[in-house]
Amino acid sequence: MKLAIVFSWLNQYGGAERVLEVVHDMYPEAPIYTSIYRPEALPEAYRGWDIRPSFLNRIPLARRKHQLLLPLYPLAFESFDLRGYDLVLSITSAFGHGVITPAATPHVCYCLTPARFLWSYHAYIEREGVGRLAQAGLQPYLKSLRQWDRLAADRVDRFIAISRTVQRRIRKVYRRESEILYPPVLLQENVTPQEPEGYYLIVSRLIPYKRIDLAVEAFNRLGLPLRIIGEGRDGPMLRALAQGNVQFEGYVDSDEAVRQQMARCKAFVFPGEEDFGLTPLEAMSAGRPVIAYAAGGALDTVIEGRTGVFFHEPTVEALMAAVERCEASQFDAHALQAHAQQFGAPRFQRELERALQVALRQA
Repeated sequence: MKLAIVFSWLNQYGGAERVLEVVHDMYPEAPIYTSIYRPEALPEAYRGWDIRPSFLNRIPLARRKHQLLLPLYPLAFESFDLRGYDLVLSITSAFGHGVITPAATPHVCYCLTPARFLWSYHAYIEREGVGRLAQAGLQPYLKSLRQWDRLAADRVDRFIAISRTVQRRIRKVYRRESEILYPPVLLQENVTPQEPEGYYLIVSRLIPYKRIDLAVEAFNRLGLPLRIIGEGRDGPMLRALAQGNVQFEGYVDSDEAVRQQMARCKAFVFPGEEDFGLTPLEAMSAGRPVIAYAAGGALDTVIEGRTGVFFHEPTVEALMAAVERCEASQFDAHALQAHAQQFGAPRFQRELERALQVALRQA
């Protein structure tokens, strides 16, 4: 099978890029078409891949100020020449599903979510702190982009969603059905659970929708130790908000070091609404429970009372109450590990290969 992979953008490193890595391991010869590519923001291994960015990559400042080019993204993805491939797989949270493929070439979209800034506009703008003038300037473009985005979904032959939440969004926004394939999680296998220490842990980019501010304020009030691994534009604000019991570890470039901190934490804190969320399962694979906001992908992975504790309102008080329930609870570390193993990379690779083969046969 001669495969082309389409990816929204490669200018940061997070959960979507980790999914891409597992797919690239399956199909190392497949080229990756993307809007912009910023190699310095990604692991060194990416520099050996066949990555083919669009014309946007040649525009000055595009790699760092890509939001300014928003109206050009549809054109960027439509400009790719995808002739000569047996199948196209897009892995996308925006625009990538809009590539144009030959009539005989099936297109499978692994949808991370319909674009938040288009279809969850008010919540996105509120959390991102976009000013009134910028919002007014964006409005005419957003209307046409939503129209393009909806029509571009008709070019996809088969949608695959990463969670039940995303499946519902695809049905509502694109009027398309989809199957669910949970993303691959890099799990710790055959690890003896460690005795937990007293701290709680967050591993996250420090950006608005992750709601790290909720956790900082909750732990300020509780006085319990919280460690935060990660960096992002909210970093200065969060550090100013935090009291002495909240410790910022910054960016940790060693996966093993992060795993060790996960293995020794009392519980992993996941305060934002995510489309899926890989880190809670990574913590479970180390034998640690999760305190999660009851929305998005956490509803597919966390089981109340068995693998973690939910809080149902995005408020400091609700999170504090969940932490207190966790303090009073006991969790079976081996049961946590067994639950996490259901979401490993081998399962994802088998199911993705099956889905692509079915798409080829049905073309």
